[in-house]
Amino acid sequence: MAKNYGEPIELEVDGHVVRVTNPEKPYFPAVGITKLEVVRHYISCGPGILRALRDRPTTLERWPSGVIEGAVLSTRADNRGDAFYQKRVPTGAPDYVETAHITFPSGRTADEVAPSSLAVVAWAAQLGTITFHPWPVRRSDVDHPDELRLDLDPQPGTDFHDAVVVAHELRSLLAEVGMQGFAKTSGGRGVHIYVRIAPAFTFIDVRHAAIAVGRELERRMPGRVTTQWWKEDRGTAIFIDYNQNARDRTIASAYSVRAKSHAPVSMPVTWDELAEVDPHDFTVLNAGARFAAVGDPHESIDSAHFDLSPLLEWYERDERDHGLGEMPYPPDYPKMAGEPKRVQPSRARPEN
Repeated sequence: MAKNYGEPIELEVDGHVVRVTNPEKPYFPAVGITKLEVVRHYISCGPGILRALRDRPTTLERWPSGVIEGAVLSTRADNRGDAFYQKRVPTGAPDYVETAHITFPSGRTADEVAPSSLAVVAWAAQLGTITFHPWPVRRSDVDHPDELRLDLDPQPGTDFHDAVVVAHELRSLLAEVGMQGFAKTSGGRGVHIYVRIAPAFTFIDVRHAAIAVGRELERRMPGRVTTQWWKEDRGTAIFIDYNQNARDRTIASAYSVRAKSHAPVSMPVTWDELAEVDPHDFTVLNAGARFAAVGDPHESIDSAHFDLSPLLEWYERDERDHGLGEMPYPPDYPKMAGEPKRVQPSRARPEN
């Protein structure tokens, strides 16, 4: 018999009733956080999480049994885990849950949840969604991103504070071309920088812009930044993960909880804060209080959408003047135009 973790609780959220079953179920048993506390976290950061998700096709990272010791997240290669990514709207979704029709790189399509109210977020959390992974598009135009996402990923031998140093250089780089970036902790060791862009460019364009930014950072911070796709080539540096801008690649949203035992939150911060914070500072236990005290550092992110053209000119310059062209795509992608061999260098056969 399934264990009962308390009687269901009904919450009124944005004019809808969200029914939370098993509210006392341990979702992060290592720190005593329950399912209801995760739902309330999202409600308490409501304007912020909705700003990050509104009308965006969103993959739900669901941990219906909680983030318990030994639990495994299913992957594309092995779907036998305890947790999983939900890319299609769940059966039985309430009528206030709206969707976006998206096309994956394989050509397959899906209707994915596209939150339009905080009730949708609370409902998804009640289903065991720990992390929200929005696409960088809106459902009104799913082929033209309105967001450039720059993922600063520390490699072995580097840490969060190394990523912060790179983030500040990146901020200056963006300012040179008239762009403004908004920073957040990843909820792990990395830093994410978001730039709102005019939805006039393709996924390939946006990915090329990310490559161009990464290459420019490599020149300005030699040995400290890398765009090398293969881990064996990255060295002790901060990897600029340009492929996070490829179609169907997503980053955990602002205010998303991450599936780690201490329930960290991917937290928007000001540029002044970024140099002082530790990624362990923000969890489900304190994110709501912080939001109530300081509001959302990303509140003005939608006030301007920038032209991507200067970064695309950098990409074209690097191709023309330095022979730097296309970079490898993720392994599950079809072969893309101009892409080099998708095989790590140590396993590549010598050319005749």
